[in-house]
Amino acid sequence: MSPADSVKIMCPKLTCRKVLSVPATARGRTVRCRVCGTAIRVPAAKPKSADPVPDPKKP
Repeated sequence: MSPADSVKIMCPKLTCRKVLSVPATARGRTVRCRVCGTAIRVPAAKPKSADPVPDPKKP
């Protein structure tokens, strides 16, 4: 699995805190930590904006 095909997340449980590498296809889904079994929500992909929002105050 290449870095572009995976998402790194950290287990939120304070006694675990393992860094997990999950496939990018898991975005928006819930996965379980392999170490402690805690359910973790994988963040959805950020929408890419094609053009920046213009500032209305600039001429």
